Formats: sequence, structure tokens, C-alpha cells
Amino acid sequence: MRTPDDQNYRGAVRVVRRLQEAGHDAVLAGGCVRDLLCGATPGDYDVATDARPGDVEALFADTRPVGRRFGVTLVVLDGHTYEVAAFRTESGYSDGRRPDAVAFCGIEEDARRRDFTINGMFWDPVEGRLLDVVGGRRDLEQGVLRAIGEPEERFGEDHLRLLRAVRFAARLGFRVEPVTRAAIRRMAPLLARVSPERIQRELRLLLTDRDPAAALRLMDSLGLLDVVFPELADMRGCEQPENYHPEGDVFVHTLLTVEKLGPHPDFELAMAALLHDAGKPEAARRSGAKLFPEHCQLGAAIARNVCRRLRLPTAETERIFWLVNRHLYFRDAFKMRPSTLKKAFAHPGFRQLAALHRADALASWGNLEIYDYVMAKRRELADDQVEPVPLLTGDDLIAMGYPPGPLFGRVLDAVRDAQLDGEVTTEEEARVLALRLAEEAAPS
Repeated sequence: MRTPDDQNYRGAVRVVRRLQEAGHDAVLAGGCVRDLLCGATPGDYDVATDARPGDVEALFADTRPVGRRFGVTLVVLDGHTYEVAAFRTESGYSDGRRPDAVAFCGIEEDARRRDFTINGMFWDPVEGRLLDVVGGRRDLEQGVLRAIGEPEERFGEDHLRLLRAVRFAARLGFRVEPVTRAAIRRMAPLLARVSPERIQRELRLLLTDRDPAAALRLMDSLGLLDVVFPELADMRGCEQPENYHPEGDVFVHTLLTVEKLGPHPDFELAMAALLHDAGKPEAARRSGAKLFPEHCQLGAAIARNVCRRLRLPTAETERIFWLVNRHLYFRDAFKMRPSTLKKAFAHPGFRQLAALHRADALASWGNLEIYDYVMAKRRELADDQVEPVPLLTGDDLIAMGYPPGPLFGRVLDAVRDAQLDGEVTTEEEARVLALRLAEEAAPS
């Protein structure tokens, strides 16, 4: 096993060593052991021990009790936080998430309560020894995701594990072994009982990982996708004109669009790609043909409802809504005035919108002419050309004798567009244009 030479890992070793020196069993546990065996650097380190929270608090200067009932204490060393948990067994998961009873135990019993074999191993960094009673190393080497013990028991303990199985399998490129796979399919409806907030957190990890499209396809094959995103069901069999979409129906196109984002997309972009054509089935029903009028608007409304159901923050919800609603914005880019393009460039979501356009194009005919044109135009412009200081402001209009009102905004917008188009370049030219526009709009 290659161990990283960084402060975070060294701090974890210090925690284990201090516990061992005090006479306790202590090891690194769970996902960090899996990552170390894969040659990856863990983001955090968890410690499992026979020490109780009071013992841990007595050994370390900076501790924070976070779950005394579960034997969990946070230890802070040199700015890094380590979760130190007592070996335990759990029973009676009446809410499908938390155990009704917890009992402290030995290391083997602790291993058998965990979710998947690849997450059920322990590493003693002091002795350099792997403790594996669940066959995790074998499954890791063979590329297999397997529930520990009886899969239905593991998924019954915490229904979110149904979705976690997908995330781990997709991240590592593993196959789900048949018994575990069958259990997930049988128990998929239970995922609907999990709180939106927990599903949202898991989706964030899944959709921003190295292969979110693979994760979505696995969710689909296991019956989980329709539980989390029932809005996608109508996409299956929703045919598209072959001259625009030779790849297949809306569902096939959607997953291809997510795939074409590439690895590790940001969450807003991934959600927008997943939902960008969610309005097509309804648009097709309304048109009675393979036509999708107003599907952007219909899809945006669906996207907003999905985001609200998942309890996403308002700012994220509105950005995803905007991306879905505008995902065809650049289709007429060759005809757009400079002011129109510049306003698009100035929007904080421009890079996401361009990336969505690119993925959408690659998922159909693969023609990137428009995308290349838009990005070339953006590269031609300095930031102060995209968003120059306005030549005319509202205060200027008031000083010219025009009170705020409907005309006020229209004049300012028209002058701004003329500035972005290069038709006015000075304050005087802006004032002359404003006077002319106001006179033309005045009642005769």
C-alpha cells in the first residue's frame, strides 16, 4: 500500500498512535482505506477504536463530541479534523436511516455492520497491517461492489445505501455483483422514503464525479432513476426528428448530453444537462408530432419543480432554470448583433450555457460550428469590451428632465445596446440618441 506523505495523513497516524500508546485498539477505517489501496489520496481519514468518547477526550486537547450515543468524537490536529468512532454494532432501523439501538463491540463485529466490502476494511498505519474480515481487498482487486452480509439487511438499515452503491460503482468503474444488484432492484422504491436533503447531497457527489452518465445509466438499470427523477420517464420512447437527432429518443440524447459534459462537471451544469429536454414529451403531446414548440420553457418549469423537491438553494434552482430555459439560445448566434452576444458573455452563467450547448451538440450530430464561433467571439473581446462602463445612466436621464417610468428603462436599454454595438462611443452621442428616442416615443 502506498501511503501519502502529507500533513493530513500524518495527523491521522498520530491519532492512531496516541490511542494505541494509551492501550487501545485503533485503526484507520472505511473509505480512506479503500482509497489508499486504490492508490488515491483520501480527502479525510476516519479512525475506529475500542476507546469510548470520554477516553478520546482525555487523550486529545481539541475534541468535539458529535455523537456520544454512537461513540463518535471529532479530534482536531493542526487544522485537520478526524472522526474517531468506537467499534459498534447497530440494530433496529425503524426509520430506514438511524439505528434504534447501538452496542459497543470488537473490530470484526464493527466491520460486518458496514455497507460494502470495499468500505469494510481497516488499516493499522503504525504496524502497516491490513485487517479485512469481509473480503474487501479481493472485491477491490476484482472490481466488484458487494454488500456486506445480506444485502437486503444493509439496504434496510439505510435506504440511501441504494444510491451510494451506484456512486461507488460508477466512480470506481466496478460491476455490482448479482445478489447485491437484485436486492437493489427489489428495494428501489424504498429510496422514496429518504429525505430530499440526503438524496440531494448524494446526487451532488454522483453528478460531479468522474462519470456521471455511467452513474445515471446504472441508476436506470437498477430501477432507481425513476424514483429520484420520475420526470425522466416520459423521455423514453419520445422520438425525435432523425435529421436533428440520429442518436435516438429524448432519453438516449439526455444521457449522451450528460456524458459529453466530461468528467467532474459542476452540479448546476449536470442538473441542467439532465433536465434540458424534460419539456419535450409534453411539447410533443401538444403538437401531435415530433415537434417540440416551447419545450425550453416547459422543461425549465419542470427543472424548477425538481430542484424545489430536492430542496436545492434558491440561487442554484434559478441558475438551473435559466440554463434549461436558454439552452437553445446560441442556435442563431451567426445572426446575433454584437450587443446581444456581449450581453450573453457578461452573464455569470455564460460559461455554463456554452458548455451545455457544446454537450447538447455533441450528443446529436456533433457539429460544433456554433460553439466554436461563440467562443471565438468571446476570445476576441477584452472584459471591458464585454461589459463597458455605461455611457448613460438613470441619473443622467433624470438630469436631462426625464422622470422614471416605462420610457425610462426602454431608452436606457436602447442606448446600452447601441453602445455595445459600437454605434455610440461617447457620452455626447449617448445623450443625443436618448433625446431622439424619447422624442420618437412621446405622444404626438
